[in-house]
Amino acid sequence: MEAGAEAEPLLPSRRWRAGRGLWRERGGARSAAEDGAGADNDLYINQAIVFIEDAIQYRSINHRVDSKSLWLYRWYYSRTCQWILSLTITVILTLAFVEEPSSLTITSDVRYRLPAWNPPCGLTESMELLCFLVFVVDVSVKSYLIGWKEFWKNKWLMAYILTLIVSLTDWIVSLSFFCKESVRIRRILRPFFLLQNSSMMKKTLKSINSTLPEMASVLLLLAVHLSLFTMFAMLLFARTKDNQQDKEWVVYFRNLPDSLTSLLVLLTTANNPDVMIPAYSKNRAYSIFFILFTVLGNLFLMNLLTAIIYNQFRGYLLEPSHSGCRYSFKKSVQSSLFRRRLGIRAAFEVLSSLKETPASAQQSCVSVGALLQVLQKAEMDSRCKQAIMRSLKMCSCDQLSAAQFQKLFEELDKDAIKQHPPSPEYQSHFMQKMQFAFGHPYFGYLGNVVALANIISICVVLVVDADKQPSERDDFFLGAINCFFILYYLLEMLLKILAMGLKRYLSYPSNRFDGLLTVILLILEIATFAVYGFPHPGWRPEFMGLLSLWDMVRLVNMLIVFRFLRIIPNMKFMALVVTTLLDLVKNLRAFAGILVVVFYAFAITGIMLFKGAVVPLGNTSAANTTHDNGTLQCGSYEQLEYWPNNFDDFAAAVVTLWDVMVVNNWQVFLDAFSRYSSPWAKIYFVAWWLISSVIWVNLFVALLLENFIHKWDRRCQRESLSDIEYQRTVELMFRMGEEVLGMRGTTAEGGKNKGKKREVMHVLGLL
Repeated sequence: MEAGAEAEPLLPSRRWRAGRGLWRERGGARSAAEDGAGADNDLYINQAIVFIEDAIQYRSINHRVDSKSLWLYRWYYSRTCQWILSLTITVILTLAFVEEPSSLTITSDVRYRLPAWNPPCGLTESMELLCFLVFVVDVSVKSYLIGWKEFWKNKWLMAYILTLIVSLTDWIVSLSFFCKESVRIRRILRPFFLLQNSSMMKKTLKSINSTLPEMASVLLLLAVHLSLFTMFAMLLFARTKDNQQDKEWVVYFRNLPDSLTSLLVLLTTANNPDVMIPAYSKNRAYSIFFILFTVLGNLFLMNLLTAIIYNQFRGYLLEPSHSGCRYSFKKSVQSSLFRRRLGIRAAFEVLSSLKETPASAQQSCVSVGALLQVLQKAEMDSRCKQAIMRSLKMCSCDQLSAAQFQKLFEELDKDAIKQHPPSPEYQSHFMQKMQFAFGHPYFGYLGNVVALANIISICVVLVVDADKQPSERDDFFLGAINCFFILYYLLEMLLKILAMGLKRYLSYPSNRFDGLLTVILLILEIATFAVYGFPHPGWRPEFMGLLSLWDMVRLVNMLIVFRFLRIIPNMKFMALVVTTLLDLVKNLRAFAGILVVVFYAFAITGIMLFKGAVVPLGNTSAANTTHDNGTLQCGSYEQLEYWPNNFDDFAAAVVTLWDVMVVNNWQVFLDAFSRYSSPWAKIYFVAWWLISSVIWVNLFVALLLENFIHKWDRRCQRESLSDIEYQRTVELMFRMGEEVLGMRGTTAEGGKNKGKKREVMHVLGLL
C-alpha cells in the first residue's frame, strides 16, 4: 500500500469519484450521458477550474459541484463579492465610533469635552441592518454550497447563524426602546464576523487554544507565587502601635485585596520601587522580600510563559534546520497541504473523465490541451500560470499522468525572487564610463554621506534656533541648505536613472522610496519659492498661502530626515532587522486580527461597565481633595490628570486599554476605577492585562524571536543564488520536514502523525 501511495499520490477511490460523477470504467462502453452533447465536458472543465482555485486558496473541495453550484461558488469567492463582504465587516465594526456614545469630539478629557453629536435613532441601526442582510446572504450561500450534512459538522457556521439570530433579536429590542437601552449585546458579538471570515485567524486561535493547558500551568504557578508572597507580606507588614512605622501597611498592605493588587502590580514592575520604599526606609533587610518576589515572578515565571508560547508557535515561519525541529504549528500546515494536493488531484480526476481522453488507456491521464483550457480560465498568479504553461510547452507528450500533473502544480509552492530588468547598453565609450561611475555602489555611499551631512546641518540649525522666538528666527541659512541638498538629490536620482535605466531603477524598493521623496521635496521647494521667493538674509516673509514659511521649511526638513532611511539597505545588520520587522508585519495579520477582536470586545464591555463613571472634580487641587471614596494622594488618577483616559466612548476606551496593556502606571487605573465604580472593577483590568500583556505581547515577542532567528540562520547558511531563486513556502517546508516529524511511524511521535494523516485522508475520502 505504501508503494502504491508513492506511485499514485492521493489517489481518490472509485466510490469518491462515483459520488461526484467523476468515474467511468476504462475500456468499457460509454454511457448514454457520455455519448450525448458536450455538456459533460464543459461541466468537467468547470469542475477542474474550481478545484484548481480551491487548491490555490487552500479551500476544501467538499462542496457542491453541479453546474449551477459551481457558478454560485465562483461568484461567491470572486474578488468583488469578497471585497463587499470585507467592506461590510469594516462598516459594522466602525459603527462603534459613531453610534451613541459617539467618539466625534476633539478631546476625550471629561473636563473639556463638549457634548458629542449622536446620530438619530434609526440611522446607524439602518446601516447595521444592511450589514446583517449581507451576513445572512453570506451564511446562506456557504450553507448551501457545503450541503446539509457538512453544515451540521461545521461549528463555525452554526455559531455564525446563532450570532446573527442574537444580533437581530437585540436589534429589534433596541428599536422597540427607541435606542435608549444601555446594554446592547450585539455590539460585543460584532468581532465574531471578522473572526469567522478569516481561516488563518481560526487556525491561529485554535493553536492558541491548544497552548492554554501549558500556559494555565504557568499561570497557576504564578497565582500560587502571588498568593504565598501576599500572605508573607501581610505578616511582615502587619499593623503596629507606632503609626509612623505603618506607612507600608497603610498604603499597600492594609487588607487582602490591596495586598494582592500591590504585588500584582509589582509583578509588572509598574510600582517599583515605590512599593518598597516605606519598608526599606525602616529596615534595609525588607528589600530582600521585594527583590526575591520580582526575581521569581518577573524574571523566571513570566519569561517561562514566553518560552512556552515560543515553543508552541515555533515552525510558524521557520523552516526545518539540519538538526531537526519540532513543528508546533504542524497540524494547520498539514491540513493546508492536504487540501492543496487534494484539490489538484480532484482536478486531475475530472479532466481524466473528458471524452477526448483515450478510453483504452491503462492508467488515468489528462490531455495537455484540456489543462491549457483550464489554466486560461482559472484565477491564479500570472507567474505560476506562465511557469506551468512553459513546462507544458517543453513537455513532448500529449497526455499527463497523475504524477506529472501533480509535479506541474508544485509551482504553487514556490515564490520567485523578483528579477531586475537589465541595464541599458550604451555604444558611446563616454556613456559607458558614466554608467560605470554612477552605477557603482560607491556612488550610493556618497549619496548616504551627503544625506548624513544634510541631517547634521539641520540639527545644528535647530540647536542654534531652539530658544529663539519666531520673529527672531532667520530662515535664510536653513532655506539655502535645503535648496542645495535637494538639487543634489535630484541630480543623484537623474544620474542613477541614466546608469541603470528607468525600469531597473524603479525595480528596487529603495530607489522608489528615494525617488518619490526627492520629487516631493522638489515640489515643496518650488512651491516655497513661488510663494515666498528665494532665500536671502533676513528671510522672514509674512504668512501667505496655506502654510507659513516656517511650516513649509519644517515639512521639508521632516521629509529630509525621513529620506535618511535610505541608508538601511547599505547596512547589512540594520537591513536584517528591518526585513525581519517587515516580514513580521506580513505574517502577523492573523494575530493582529485576533488582537482587534479582543480590543473591540473589551472596549465595548468597558463602556457598558464604566461609561460616565469618571466625573471631573472641578478646578480645586486634586492632590488634597477629599472624595466620597477616600483621600486622593500624589500619583493618583486626578493628580496625574489622566482625565482623557476613560470609557465614555469607544475611541477613548481603546486608548485606555492600550495604556493598560503597556502596564506603565496601570495601578493608577486599578485604583481610580475601583473608587469611581466598584472594587470589583479590578477584575476587568486584571483580565485585560492577562489577555493582552501576558498572552498576546509574549506571543508577539516569541514570533519576533523566531522570525529573526530564521532570517539570521538563512543569512549564515545562504548558498550561491542564481538569477531566479525560489524560496520555500510553509507548505513546501512541511514536506521537507516529514522525515523530521517521523510521519513514517519510526518514532512514537511519528506514529501519532501517521495516524493523524490516515484520519485526515479517511475524512476526505482518499483511502
